[in-house]
Amino acid sequence: MSSRRRFLSTGLKAAGGFIACRAEARSAQAGQAATRPDIPYGTTTGDVTRDRAIVWSRTDRPARMLVEWSTTESMQNTRRVRGPQTTEAAGYTARVDLTGLPPGQRIFYRVHFEDLADSRSLSIPAGGTFLTPGAARDVTFAWSADTVGQGWGINTAWGGLRMYETMRLARPDFFVHTGDTIYADSPVPPEIKLPDGTIWRNVVTPEKSKVAETLDEFRGNYTYNLLDDSVRRFNREIPQLWLWDDHEVKNNWYPGMSLDNDERYRQKDSRVLAANARQAFLEYSPIRLTPGAVPPIYRSCSYGPLLEVFAIDLRTYRGPNTSNQQASAGADAVHAGARQLAWLKRALSASRAAWKVIASDLPIGLVVRDGPSTFEGIANAEAGNPLGRELEIADLLRYIRQQRIRNVVWITGDVHYAAAHHYDPQRAQFKDFDPFWEFVAGPLHAGTYGPNELDATFGPEVRFASVKPGAPANRPPSDGFQFFGLTRIAVATKVMTVELRNLAGETIYTVDLEPT
Repeated sequence: MSSRRRFLSTGLKAAGGFIACRAEARSAQAGQAATRPDIPYGTTTGDVTRDRAIVWSRTDRPARMLVEWSTTESMQNTRRVRGPQTTEAAGYTARVDLTGLPPGQRIFYRVHFEDLADSRSLSIPAGGTFLTPGAARDVTFAWSADTVGQGWGINTAWGGLRMYETMRLARPDFFVHTGDTIYADSPVPPEIKLPDGTIWRNVVTPEKSKVAETLDEFRGNYTYNLLDDSVRRFNREIPQLWLWDDHEVKNNWYPGMSLDNDERYRQKDSRVLAANARQAFLEYSPIRLTPGAVPPIYRSCSYGPLLEVFAIDLRTYRGPNTSNQQASAGADAVHAGARQLAWLKRALSASRAAWKVIASDLPIGLVVRDGPSTFEGIANAEAGNPLGRELEIADLLRYIRQQRIRNVVWITGDVHYAAAHHYDPQRAQFKDFDPFWEFVAGPLHAGTYGPNELDATFGPEVRFASVKPGAPANRPPSDGFQFFGLTRIAVATKVMTVELRNLAGETIYTVDLEPT
């Protein structure tokens, strides 16, 4: 039996102090909370590469993070990393970048926090596991978007955030969250009456009972999601790569947007709102932070010779939401921004992976509006030559073709349904690109919408959509229309198999992509 299967079959046990689940340790912690740090939300890993991984956690007081790791579940021959101190200024969050990991190996780890006032006072450990990429095995990853949106919060009677358990049971090597990791602008009410007359009952907290404005309120949106058992269990077992989208700040957010007409907000300076939102996102996401005053969210992660994932950021640098009809590049047409696009081109050219996956928080060809005549997304509902934000996409697609960069696939979310789109210059108005696929998945736990209108500029064709035209809007998670994607790349053939799955874990669409 493999070490991974043995770990999963025996559960998250505390033998040898390896893993102490919050529920399992509750009685011990109750009598010791006053004397030792607590780890109330478990652990998460992220941005895993061949020999590195981020380990994230949070405690309840000023403390130092300590991480031990081993290649055995029994935690023999452990290596210990003395991590950073964390204080109230960081929301008591901390991360350690483990380095020197063996490739292609299952890693087991445990986290302690050491009280800064008393080094003898250690938290009960919390731990987990992850797999480093290797050259001799298939690569599998999942992706989706949209967690706790439209007021659909943690309903314990229904099973909480059930999609996270469904994805855990699919056993991906890692998970890409393509955005809307929280809904800072979407309070969770105690109850919602469903169309059939039954009541959806949410767990409620003060921070999720209003729109987020202060830093602590944004932090409270992340800790709300971590109250869910399935989320914490998923985090312990599945490494993650996070993007952000608009709801980490506010619906359809762009830098400089006006809040004057939204009476829910007392804080009318959207720059303050965005700064608080960004700090909370960087505190709670298992992201590898690069040095600098404003660490970029865009980055790439190599998963060995088969795959490299390029996570892009279409929020931080964009211009305002307009009619999206600009005929030439300029401030109003900026989306990814010149610096990010230059980085992405260099990174794609340098990649030696068989498949290059661009993880985007927005789809290319679906029309996403911000009112009757303004647009939130890339497409502008005009089937002609590229205009507005489409200009950056056209430039990137042209570069990919000119540089003969092969096997580029896009994954995304945002629109709250699942779809498979094939783009072909023979159907397009703009023709200077190679055919490619874009796959859409979501929501994880939010209202279901769609399908969206399609813009013909880049020649998309809908090969599959998980909802039909005329479907009711904002369908609850309990209706079952929640979706994620699962992708497997075979080491023997390099064939990429993409599946779209529903809340029950059933495959509702699949396609095999041959490498070129």
